[in-house]
Amino acid sequence: MIYDIRHVTTYAYESPVSFARCSLRLEPRSGDGQQLVSHSVDIRPRPVERTVRRDFFGTHTESVLIETAHRTLRIDSRSRVSVSRQVLERTAPSPSWEDVRDVAFEATSLGPASPVGYVFASSLVPVQAPVTAYAAASFLPGCGVVAGAVDLMHRIRTDFRYDPKATVISTPLAEVFEKRHGVCQDFAHVMIAGLRGLGLPAAYVSGYLRTIPPPGQPRLQGADATHAWVSVWCGLDIGWIGFDPTNDLLVGNDHIILAIGRDFSDVSPVDGIIVGSRKQKLSVAVDVLLVE
Repeated sequence: MIYDIRHVTTYAYESPVSFARCSLRLEPRSGDGQQLVSHSVDIRPRPVERTVRRDFFGTHTESVLIETAHRTLRIDSRSRVSVSRQVLERTAPSPSWEDVRDVAFEATSLGPASPVGYVFASSLVPVQAPVTAYAAASFLPGCGVVAGAVDLMHRIRTDFRYDPKATVISTPLAEVFEKRHGVCQDFAHVMIAGLRGLGLPAAYVSGYLRTIPPPGQPRLQGADATHAWVSVWCGLDIGWIGFDPTNDLLVGNDHIILAIGRDFSDVSPVDGIIVGSRKQKLSVAVDVLLVE
């Protein structure tokens, strides 16, 4: 599959902003079954400075400095990505979750791909007893780690209602879990928290979904904006596998990876600081079109 992706972020300010410094994480990754073909970002007003680096997780991060007074900031990202990955069967055999947990804690590497970096609580994903207990129902003694993760993903899809008006980025995990309403970011955080509470490595993945589904298949939730799902480490032989609790799917060729981290705070597509006053309005538009 080859996809063209357009991701337009627009900030509208009530009063002029004299200064802005932003971090952009808008370049899709190469690896994990996908290859970046091309990428460009147009920013208006034009920055006086643009620098690029790779963060700890390997995400292409661009820092931009804007010193032109403005009331609108528009960031237009365009990418072409080739995706071809094998999808694991939901019933695929896998090591017991207890064995995976033990091996993860024995890891000697502290690099970005090491499972031990995704076992502990992070800023937006605290480990909480009610969430751990909820996840534990999917991981009976001796259960395969893939089977357990599939069951947990399915239960989140069943028990939680997709509601874009129910939460904001800052809504605490405990509130999301109690209300059982939210969006893809919330469902990913809940699943990650439950897995980490059991000692299983789980990473947060941001990316995109195919906008128009194949003929005869339902439209996926979260396809009109950046999407979020979970990557679970399933042992040395299987490695990292993607689980989409919003749609109860194992990640396949309809998912395009943008960035990977411990939670949303590591992968926010656009963040930064401005010098200005009064309110601002944010709008985001995403199109994912199949080219071939």
